[in-house]
Order: sequence, then C-alpha cells, then structure tokens
Amino acid sequence: MKSIQLQHPGGLDRLHLVDLPAPGAPLAGEIQVRIHASSLNYHDLGVVAGNARAADGRIPMADGAGVVTAVGAGVTEFTVGDAVVSCFFPHWQSGRNVPFTFATVPGDGVDGFAREQVNMPVNAFTHAPQGYSHEEAATLTTAGLTAWRALVVDARVQPGDTVLVLGTGGVSIFALQMAKAMGARVIATTSSEAKKQRLLQLGADTVIHYLEQPEWGDVVLAATSGRGVDLVVEVGGPATLPQSIRACAPGGHIALIGVLTGFAGAVPTAELMRKQQTLKGLIVGNREQQQDMVRALEQWSWRPVIDSSYPLEQMAEAFAHQKDGKHFGKICLRY
Repeated sequence: MKSIQLQHPGGLDRLHLVDLPAPGAPLAGEIQVRIHASSLNYHDLGVVAGNARAADGRIPMADGAGVVTAVGAGVTEFTVGDAVVSCFFPHWQSGRNVPFTFATVPGDGVDGFAREQVNMPVNAFTHAPQGYSHEEAATLTTAGLTAWRALVVDARVQPGDTVLVLGTGGVSIFALQMAKAMGARVIATTSSEAKKQRLLQLGADTVIHYLEQPEWGDVVLAATSGRGVDLVVEVGGPATLPQSIRACAPGGHIALIGVLTGFAGAVPTAELMRKQQTLKGLIVGNREQQQDMVRALEQWSWRPVIDSSYPLEQMAEAFAHQKDGKHFGKICLRY
C-alpha cells in the first residue's frame, strides 16, 4: 500500500512516498479501514516541519476518513461498507480526564493516516455524517471538533449570542458556519478583501480587516454597542490575545486554541479579571463529543469549506500551500 513517511530531521523535503505491506485481518475489537482522505492542520505542519520531533519514519496526518473493509471479532458498532472518520485522541472516549500530551495522537505520537489502509481499535473512529464525501469527513477530526467543542461544549453558545472568529483557517470557518447554524451573530477578521467577501457570503455579519484596523478589539466593541462578544474563537495566540480580551464581553468566554503567533507572550490580566472573562485552553475533543457533532451536522444543510485537494503523492505541495497562508477553509489529501 502507498504511504508517506517523514524522515529526520523533518521538513517538506523529508516526506517520502513508500510502499508498505498491507495490514492483515483485524484483531478482535479492531476494524480495517481503507483510508481515502485526510486534511491538513497546523499541528500536522508542525510535525512534518520537525518541530514535534516525531519518530524517524513516522507516518503523518491526524485526520483520516474512509470505508470499513473488515471487522474483527466482537465488533458490533461498525459493519463493512460504513463510512468512518478518525478521532484525534483515540483513547479519550469521554469525561473530564483530558489528555495533555500528543503521545497517542495519530501522525504525531503514533503513525497516522497518510497511508491507504489501517487496522485500529473501534474507539479510533466514529461514523462519518451521512452523505459526506471522504474529504469533507476528513476535515472533522481536528478542525471541526475543535470548533464544535469551543462553541457547544465549553461556551454553550445560544441563539442571539455573538461570536468572534479570527482569520479564515479551518477552525475559524467551521466556527462561523456552526455559529450561524445555531442562530448566533458572527464577527470575523481577515487581511484580504477577497476573503472578506467570501466570509460575508458564508454569513458573517461583520468583517474587520485587521491590517487596516490593528486595534480591532475596539472595532468589535463599536460593532456590538460597546458590549463585546460572547465568545472569541482565539486561534492566533499571544499576538492576538490582548485584542481578543478587549473584544470579549464581561462574563464572556475566550477559547484559546491556536499558537499561530507563538507560544508565549504578555497577557493583559487586569482587563481579563476586571471583565470576569473565562479564558480556557482546548485541544480538539473526545470521541463522545465527535459523535454528538456528527449527529448535529446531519441536521444542517451546509458542508465544510474545502479550499483545495491534492493527491497523497503531493503532500509536500499541499503543506507548501498551507504555509503560504492564502487558503480559505481546509486543504485536503485524497487517495
């Protein structure tokens, strides 16, 4: 079977197409899945760039979607022919005992989905939403579930709430689509006039050009009659967090998700405290939350926004496109 392996010390030039033996019959409690798609996340980019120091020969990609081709003894949740999508934390089924390392995350601590076929335990997958293509389903593992957890699980967004999303990456676009589907108002930021128009087409109520208005937190306050937003989907990190705190309402929630601008920085703690906001870090979600999300997605008419799709053999080109930062929504691999 075709697969991509990452050789030390990492880098896009260290992604090699290899031919690996196909797995045998699945063991008891396992399913065999023919993987047809994956989607790129900044976590994956960090792995292939060598930042995560993954094992030599690691098979990358945390997201995987495909079709069940065989089931092991005792498996009743899935049958041959089912469309499935992978879980980011396959051992975190539910509950508050959250993982805090990437040791069990596919494509990082263990081999991922840049391969045509896998045998894995049942708990490593959920059903995909009915009617989704494999590429659409593959966007859910990381980006989709992160947005779902931020809005539904942690912030408990209600109709009439206002949500702020930053930029046009996968999590932000998912958050926009989900928030609108739940009856919320959405304010978005971007650095591109073309992307502004696309955000408006997706339903964003207000779009702020953050390069032209670097104090965009004040712009958000003005757009909300001085109140601020109920939820900020904060994907930027230290360089954007002060503006997110400014933009957030008293008693509001900031979902700290991304590190696009670095791993540490100054935080205006006095403003955060004075406004009694909740600042909560999160990394994706658990399997039960993914199952809840899949059921909800089947009730909504919109689909994930896919910027572009590349064959598995062109993984390096796909990551180069991601690094350029010009994409809108998700970049996928197909195989």
